Amino acid sequence: MQYCEIIVRGHIDQRRADWFAGLEIIQLPEGISRLVGEVADQAVLHGILNRVRDMGIELLSVKCNDRLII
Repeated sequence: MQYCEIIVRGHIDQRRADWFAGLEIIQLPEGISRLVGEVADQAVLHGILNRVRDMGIELLSVKCNDRLII
């Protein structure tokens, strides 16, 4: 298990949280969304990134760590 932070351009609706493996979605100023939380493994992370790609959302950054990212 690891903690990941994914930053994307565009606001992602909270109703779509299930699409992102239960990551918390935080809306930031200027149309940026921050997805943060536990990711079980690399396969789950790739699934989340594929969803971002499929939605046509611009990926800005991905950070993963063994500790909670604040």
